[in-house]
Amino acid sequence: MPQQAARAATPAEKLKSDNAARRAIPPFFGMIDAVLVDSPAEYDFDGAVGRDQAYAAWLWIGRDVASDLIDIEAPFDPERSRPALESLMPELLVRARDTLRTTEVNPDNLRRIKTQLGGEANWSKLPVVLNALRCRTLLEKAQGFGRAANNVADETGLTTALQSMPIQDQKVAALLMMAMAGQVANPSRLITSAIRISGGAEEVMLIRAGFGPMVDALLAHAQNQVSPLTQVGTFGDMDLICRSVERFHRLVRAVNGYVELARGSRWSGIIATLTKTVSEKIEPKLQDVAPSLNIAMRRREVGDRLDTDQILAALNGVYLLATVRDCRDSLALNTVFDQAWAQVGQALEIHLERYLELLRRDPGDKVASGRLDAAIKMAELRFNAEYAEVLRRAKDSVERRQGS
Repeated sequence: MPQQAARAATPAEKLKSDNAARRAIPPFFGMIDAVLVDSPAEYDFDGAVGRDQAYAAWLWIGRDVASDLIDIEAPFDPERSRPALESLMPELLVRARDTLRTTEVNPDNLRRIKTQLGGEANWSKLPVVLNALRCRTLLEKAQGFGRAANNVADETGLTTALQSMPIQDQKVAALLMMAMAGQVANPSRLITSAIRISGGAEEVMLIRAGFGPMVDALLAHAQNQVSPLTQVGTFGDMDLICRSVERFHRLVRAVNGYVELARGSRWSGIIATLTKTVSEKIEPKLQDVAPSLNIAMRRREVGDRLDTDQILAALNGVYLLATVRDCRDSLALNTVFDQAWAQVGQALEIHLERYLELLRRDPGDKVASGRLDAAIKMAELRFNAEYAEVLRRAKDSVERRQGS
């Protein structure tokens, strides 16, 4: 069959490829990455900016505000591009401010800029993007504060440090809290410190004390865990999925477990919706764990071989199952989880017994040995490390008898 002739890319294909290449570069070369979240997002928070919205602002500045200073088509140089942009930032912000001022007296300019930005949603976030650029050095300090908070063992010390955060300007506070929260491993400590400062755990007291942006930031980061859960197929990153589930749990529990939320309040509504969304993303994956395990452990009478892809899929499923077990208080998956947990436990016991018996009959069976190793790893997750160690010793004993 003759090889298909190569063809030139159409203009539409080239434009799509160029856009994809540009979007791989962080907007503003990563200056405001600390406050960026994946797009689209169901809930809008003052300190969070969608990546698509930041990208729209970046294109607007590069094409319509300062095309004489910035070439957005130029190749990205990690070592020189950001310092060069940093040197231009004061001028860029002045130009952006002056351009926006024209909209106050000329409605046509407002319509033009909204069109350039790509719509109302991007326009509404432009002030936040520009504010984040003005506060870019403070964002780095807020991230440093978050990392340092992980090493502060004394709760009193953390409370004192938190009181030093500038929360008088709520717009700036929203950005700083967003940057800080992304670095804090245990967000519950932030909330308990804020409660001490506020004098109570009631929602209204936290807001009155200026810590509303902190709760918003935690919920924004929780919402940002939804995107990784949409991965499907063999090439999905299960480690990332499990980390997202764990992070979602810590963030939601920090709010739901310590703040006295008013019935029907905005925060309680957001938590309820996010819990439902995350649970719906995970549920099909849990339902696949037991079938995936049985497929990976299935022995074929003819041409039997160890399928590493199926083994990996089964092991990943059990990892997710174990993660959900630890995070189930923040999820709405009790019925599905209980069913999958029981099915996996029963299936593992059957397969472990079967492959130990097969090895006793033929200690040189490499396929059986490989499947048994995988099943023991899963048993460590499903049952416990002691049970897995007993199984490993039993397997080693069988294989040693072959060598003796």
